[in-house]
Amino acid sequence: MTANNKQMYRFHFLAILTVIIWGTTFVSTKILIGNGLTPVEILLYRFALAYAGIWFFCPRKLLAKSWRDELLFLGLGLCGGSLYFIAENTALGITLASNVSLIICTTPILTALLSRLFNKGERLKRHLIYGSLMALLGVALVVFNGSFILQINPLGDMLTLLAALMWAFYGLILKRLGNRYPTLFVTRKVFFYGIITLIPVLIISPVHPQMEVLTAPAVIGNLLFLGVIASLLCYIMWNTAVKELGVVRTTNYIYVVPLVTLLTSAIVINETITVIALIGSAFILSGVYVAEKGFTLRRK
Repeated sequence: MTANNKQMYRFHFLAILTVIIWGTTFVSTKILIGNGLTPVEILLYRFALAYAGIWFFCPRKLLAKSWRDELLFLGLGLCGGSLYFIAENTALGITLASNVSLIICTTPILTALLSRLFNKGERLKRHLIYGSLMALLGVALVVFNGSFILQINPLGDMLTLLAALMWAFYGLILKRLGNRYPTLFVTRKVFFYGIITLIPVLIISPVHPQMEVLTAPAVIGNLLFLGVIASLLCYIMWNTAVKELGVVRTTNYIYVVPLVTLLTSAIVINETITVIALIGSAFILSGVYVAEKGFTLRRK
């Protein structure tokens, strides 16, 4: 194995580790909501913690090289921060969680299509299409987990699709800026503009912090996990992977999130894993492999 291959495997590992952590965040979010925090309040606290933390690693440069780039960073904070989480969390409140999980996992396909649209030189490879469809089928099996209940909610489903589109655009903008700026600087800007673009929502629906709630051990622990691990560390790892592997290849790992969520649910809240879910898991892993490596048919 060459040194270059080893380096590439390291970036694949970063992407996989990131989606594994993101797949477990629903537990922390659920605990915090159960303690009285709103989804917007949780987002504000986790991004504020991440933004404060990243200053220890990236304290110097304040502004981008141009106002055009600064506006692109604003777009990063909007697409990968406030608008994405607000759309997804709002959708979770008005449509089925299974719908949200399934539609969010269209992000890799949307990313590939948008990348082809905006980058004329990029072509969609057949193995990427086949692998994506295989993984998406697996996601459907895992999400429904043997209970095929499909309830269409136009508003909720459209909000989820909006969230998926936002993350796809986040990846495209990130790839454009990642070649010109250090990853830590880019990540710090994401958190900053994620908080800034959250202000209009906070004006409409103000946050009322309650110290007795915020000082509870369970709340402190889960906020630290979401802010330091799931935000600060994971955004750095994800942004690094996108910079080195490309947005389409990295985003393909999002298919693994429902699989991680399924396993976490079984461990934490004793949710039953059915045979259908296991078959779906096999489809997800096979689809991700095919999308990344492709496959060959040998003729005898």
